[in-house]
Amino acid sequence: MHELALPLLIGLILVALAFDFLNGLHDAANSIATVVATRLLKPVHAVAFAAMFNGAAYFLTIAFPALHKVADTIGQGLIDKNLITPAVVFGALVGAMFWNVVTWLKGIPSSSSHALVGGMIGSGVAHAGITGIKWAGLNKTLIAIVLSPTIGMILAMLVMLITSWLFRRSNARSAEKTFRALHLVSSGAYSLSHGLNDAQKTMGIITVLLYSTGYLHGKFEVPHWVAVCCYVAIAMGTLSGGWKIIETMGSRITKLSQHQGFSSSFAGSIVLFTASWLGIPVSTTHTITGAVIGAGAARRASAVRWGVAGNVVIAWVITIPASAAVGALFYCVTLLF
Repeated sequence: MHELALPLLIGLILVALAFDFLNGLHDAANSIATVVATRLLKPVHAVAFAAMFNGAAYFLTIAFPALHKVADTIGQGLIDKNLITPAVVFGALVGAMFWNVVTWLKGIPSSSSHALVGGMIGSGVAHAGITGIKWAGLNKTLIAIVLSPTIGMILAMLVMLITSWLFRRSNARSAEKTFRALHLVSSGAYSLSHGLNDAQKTMGIITVLLYSTGYLHGKFEVPHWVAVCCYVAIAMGTLSGGWKIIETMGSRITKLSQHQGFSSSFAGSIVLFTASWLGIPVSTTHTITGAVIGAGAARRASAVRWGVAGNVVIAWVITIPASAAVGALFYCVTLLF
């Protein structure tokens, strides 16, 4: 157990909630890009819609507690929880926040989730060496980097093909009206799954902080007050929006119709709900980007601006090592005080 004065503990929890807020701000595009790009909702209405469903994920976990496995993976599945100190948590959070701010300012839809994973790994290795890494948890996260956008892309293409066949005899006006309604429902489901998976990452950080400082005893379990604070923080961040990234996600990768918007958000929500059930901290950014590409490519491959998509992929590749380096750096800074 590592002693930490209560004011410092509260300060570190506030830093974690600030990361959660920034996560919502950075990832607002994940939830609303398709409804904004297709003009289904006005931007201000879209962010309020997404924020509401981000926060509503808390009530879903009350009904289905098994969906809170992601917090366990982040809190004790990447670095041995007995090796984690407040300094490790601080380094991890600052590393992740730094990378989020850089990519947000550049309008690059990178992954807040993998920034946090990278920050945790970098800070943890700086503290305890490579032996502190729990490879099972890290490996499944790294595998998900490839699988989540790939599965999202394939599912979106399948949804496009199946629904195109089902509506083959409908006139254009009737089909458009139906897909507008379906798109709104699928966007709500995606926002719900986004809040569910992403808010848990901060829950895991706060919970392991409480555990390491002796404020949490017994079973490693997220306290209800921590869950509520994290869902509120990510919802408020989403409400603040992330307009540069929304533009990249919603229009620069491919131009979306209501049919494509529905297909991509529906496919993305399936991936995220499944990942939460399996306890995998996947990237909501990677998932929806893959789904958007799949929905665009289902019509024709040339509809996708592959150069923009390639730049997004490059950001994905460097996210974990970049945030890990910054996390390790800030952990070392704490040793000076």
